[in-house]
Amino acid sequence: MSTLLLLPGDGIGPEVCAEVRKVAAALTPNLTIQEAIYGGAAYDALGTPLPDDTRDAALAADAVLMGAVGGPKWAGVARDKRPEAGLLNLRKIMDVFANLRPAYCFDALASASSLKPELVAGLDIMIVRELTSGVYFGEPRGIETLPSGERRGFDTQTYTTSEIERVARVAFELARGRSNRVASAEKSNVMESGLFWKEVVTDLHKREYADVQLEHILADNCAMQLVRAPKQFDVIVTDNLFGDILSDAAAMLTGSLGMLPSAALGAPGAPGLYEPIHGSAPDIAGKGVANPLAAILSFEMALRWSLGRIEEADKLLAAVKTALDGGARTRDLGGSLGTAQMGDAVIAAL
Repeated sequence: MSTLLLLPGDGIGPEVCAEVRKVAAALTPNLTIQEAIYGGAAYDALGTPLPDDTRDAALAADAVLMGAVGGPKWAGVARDKRPEAGLLNLRKIMDVFANLRPAYCFDALASASSLKPELVAGLDIMIVRELTSGVYFGEPRGIETLPSGERRGFDTQTYTTSEIERVARVAFELARGRSNRVASAEKSNVMESGLFWKEVVTDLHKREYADVQLEHILADNCAMQLVRAPKQFDVIVTDNLFGDILSDAAAMLTGSLGMLPSAALGAPGAPGLYEPIHGSAPDIAGKGVANPLAAILSFEMALRWSLGRIEEADKLLAAVKTALDGGARTRDLGGSLGTAQMGDAVIAAL
C-alpha cells in the first residue's frame, strides 16, 4: 500500500495540509497517510528543523508533501538551525534534483491575473528548476571581516556536468510529451557557470534530444518575456537561483501564489517531495483564510508522479476546475471562502 508523509510545518502549512488530508480521505481512502514534525515547529520542540525520525520517514515514504516552513519567529536562529535549512537539507538528503513548477491558468481565473486575460488565458508552462546544487549549496560561503576591517559576504555558484545533464534530461523528456519545446535560461553573458550551463545543455541536446526545439535565453530576458508574452514558453529549464525567481514570477500570472503546486523528483522509484510554493504566510496563519488549492494540487502531482494513480490525479484536477468554474474563491482570488470551505468545495466537485 502506498504511503504519503505529510509535513505540515509552520504558518499556514498545518491549515492547508489538513485540507489535503480531507481530500485524500475522499479520493483515495486506501492511501496510508503519516505525519511528522518539521521546520520551525520541530526546532521549537526538538532543537532541529529536520529530526532524524522525520528524515527516516521521508526516505521510507512513497511521496512526501509539506505545507510550509519558516517565519519571522525564527529570524534570529543560527542559519543551520533555521526552518529553511531543514527544507534545503531534506531536498539534499532525498536527492530530489528536479523541481517541477507548473504555471497553468484555469479559465475561471484568467481575469484574476495581474496581466490582461488574453495574455494568460490557456497558459500552461512547466518550469524545471535544478534543486540540489548551485549557489544555495556551493562552497565556500560565509561572512568574513577583511584585514581592512570591512566585512564581506560571499556564496559560490557551482555546477558539474552530471548535475546539469540530469535536470536537462527531465526537461527534454517532459517537452516530448508536451509541445516539444525547451527554453534554457542562464546568464552566459556574464557568469562562467552560466556559460558552462549553456555548453552542457547544448551538447546534451545535440547528442540525445535533437528532435526537441531548444532555445537559449538569458534569465533576465526570460523574466521580462514571462510578463510580456508568457504563452511563448512551454518548458523552461534553469538553475536553482534563477528557477526560484522565475517560477515565483510565473506563479503570479495565474492569479495567486495560492494556486501553484510543485514537485521535486529524483531517481526513478525514489520518493518525491511535493509542496505549495506560497510559503508560510505568517500574517494570515491561524485565521482559516489561506487558499488550500496549491497544497491540494501538490497532492495531485504526488498522485501523478510518485504514487502511480493517474486516474485519481485526473479526477482531482477536474474537481478543482469544477469548483473554480462554480465560483468557489478564497480571499486571494477575490472571494470569501475560508480554507476549509474551499477544501469542501473540491470534495463536493469530486
